[in-house]
Amino acid sequence: MEAIGITANLHKAEALEIAKKLIGLCEDYNLKVLLTIECASLLGKSDMGYSMHEIAEMSDILVVLGGDGTLLKVAREFFMADIPILGINLGHIGFLAEVEMSDLEPSMERILKGDYEIEERLMLSSQVIRNGEVAASFHSLNDMVVSKGPFSRIIMLEAYVNDQLLETYPGDGVIVASPTGSTAYSLSAGGPIVNPNLNVLIVTPICPHMLHHRSVIISEKEVVHIKVFTQQAEVILTVDGQHGFQLKNNDEIIIQKSEHSTRLVKVSDVNFYALLHRKLRER
Repeated sequence: MEAIGITANLHKAEALEIAKKLIGLCEDYNLKVLLTIECASLLGKSDMGYSMHEIAEMSDILVVLGGDGTLLKVAREFFMADIPILGINLGHIGFLAEVEMSDLEPSMERILKGDYEIEERLMLSSQVIRNGEVAASFHSLNDMVVSKGPFSRIIMLEAYVNDQLLETYPGDGVIVASPTGSTAYSLSAGGPIVNPNLNVLIVTPICPHMLHHRSVIISEKEVVHIKVFTQQAEVILTVDGQHGFQLKNNDEIIIQKSEHSTRLVKVSDVNFYALLHRKLRER
């Protein structure tokens, strides 16, 4: 290991202080530190400031200071870079962020010595087809959600798996989640919790106006098509709960496993089920 990149959610009060600690640890191991330009400026270390493209090109590991939302954003921005990402949790629940503040120094020392593993996480890709052409395309780590806008009107969606009709859903929308995203919006909508090491997709309706509804788990090789049949209500495609794209009547959304994955640095000895038990009790 020769260089560590650091990006931080600068809205978190403790982010700059943690960045200082990380710089000190890296310097003890004679590692080059690459900060985002804004972070470097705030710390008075302009010589360490680099563009995000340069950080992705030059770093062996990218350290993300923030919560799961910050890590999701970074995962989308760098989905083609193939750089391992380490999350340091400055948020609350923190299913994705590997290192808690209480374990910062011993965890970082292990990582800087090369004592860590890389865990591959399945990502999703989507395309919005409008009038036979691709109107937009996205990648996500957690989920793709087709849902109604702010007004309480039922929308009508048809969901297909490999061109076979799965169900017609009148309701608030449909979530297509990765295993990583199974503990996010899909869980709140009644979907199953799935071990993130499994390569599957989860299709979960949101508040369907029907007597029967269940989530469906499908193979990573299968493709989900969602068709919009709604003229009188706003419909939006939301990516990881952070980016929205306005949909129109007769739009088709194609969602499948991405050819890219998110590579997460793992140093903790806590397995997924112990993490799940602890995190869900913290809510």
